[in-house]
Amino acid sequence: MKKGITRREKQVTDINEIIGILDRAKIVHVGMVDGAMPYVVPMNYGYTMEEGKLTLYLHGATQGRKLDILRENPNVFIEIDTDITPFEGKAACQYGTTYSSVMGEGVARLVEDPEGKMAGLGILMKTQTGRDFDFSEKMVAGVTVIKINITEFTAKKRPMPKREIISEE
Repeated sequence: MKKGITRREKQVTDINEIIGILDRAKIVHVGMVDGAMPYVVPMNYGYTMEEGKLTLYLHGATQGRKLDILRENPNVFIEIDTDITPFEGKAACQYGTTYSSVMGEGVARLVEDPEGKMAGLGILMKTQTGRDFDFSEKMVAGVTVIKINITEFTAKKRPMPKREIISEE
């Protein structure tokens, strides 16, 4: 984790709290650059966090726009969010939404070897379901596994605000 955030009071730095966010969320939004245009795709993910280093694993079809883009430019930006609850207030500026999020920059690579694909899919399924699964070479032959090494990330949390009575004067 290197880059800071503007609203420091919302920053999450405790690694266990960040892992909690990654465990509760199920979708990552992956931003890529397609020529001069941005392209963002939501995907299920799996992750590992080892010595403060975050790695994501994704899977998908063996061809398509996402893979074409990543082959040209493997640099990505990810956003993961959870704990989303709208709240109301007495005035318009008191309305909002609670959330917890992780955002970061990384480099994606396509996993080619069957062992790497099986390991990546195992991590993905463990994150998504909490269960362990076994995969065969035949099972992984028809999918692409993407490994994203996150080089920098930040986490934020906006809790439910404490309610204060607002004077109508």
